[in-house]
Amino acid sequence: MRTGLIAKKIGMTRVYRESGVHVPVTVMQIDGCQVVGQCTEEKNGYTALQLGAGARKIKRTTKASRGQFAAANVEPKQKLVEFRVSPDNLIDVGAELSAEHFLAGQRVDVTGTSIGKGFAGAMKRHNFKGLRATHGVSISHRSHGSTGQCQDPGKVFKGKKMAGHMGAVRCTTQNIEVVKTDLERGLVLLKGAVPGPKGGWVLIKDAIKLPLPADLPTPGALKSKPAPSAGDAVAETGGEPAAEAVREGDE
Repeated sequence: MRTGLIAKKIGMTRVYRESGVHVPVTVMQIDGCQVVGQCTEEKNGYTALQLGAGARKIKRTTKASRGQFAAANVEPKQKLVEFRVSPDNLIDVGAELSAEHFLAGQRVDVTGTSIGKGFAGAMKRHNFKGLRATHGVSISHRSHGSTGQCQDPGKVFKGKKMAGHMGAVRCTTQNIEVVKTDLERGLVLLKGAVPGPKGGWVLIKDAIKLPLPADLPTPGALKSKPAPSAGDAVAETGGEPAAEAVREGDE
């Protein structure tokens, strides 16, 4: 099980296949998606990767989060998400993932927060038919009708479909086709619609109900390797590069 990616929904457009058929696609941007932390079986009881995406101002970051990002040697991130992975698919902290993490033609599951519609009636929210347009029905043509029974059981069951707040909930659309990926611009084009508004954060993961392509990059397609910390660089070189830098600066 590989890690997913954090993407930003840019909008919708269309692309043309070689046969000339146009396909509606949703453009997802993968920018600055880095590994911020690891969860291991020995330390946490499960295996997972914590990814971060988007830039956040330092003054808007809490001190605890600053320490976490400093330990990972990455810039403060706007969005943090944890993905469960298998132990053999762990990625080093600080590594940045690219759009080629997914291949054209494979299927993915996309999770996002749907667009809020506010208070909606039963016809719009649950696709109810509504009441008849005649035979004694007046004023309440778009009402949902009866909600319960009489004396037995004498109540309305929980979960009854009624009017209420519509949208703004976490939902997942499964088995969406990856039409194309663009490494240079960090774009992933997904066929059809994707939950969430423009500019919203979306999670993209390998489809759980379908077999994965055999040539998928494992543990993931890395855009850049984690940068070594200053202490590691000094330990590996014995302090010589730092001394050379000082001499060059003096000159």
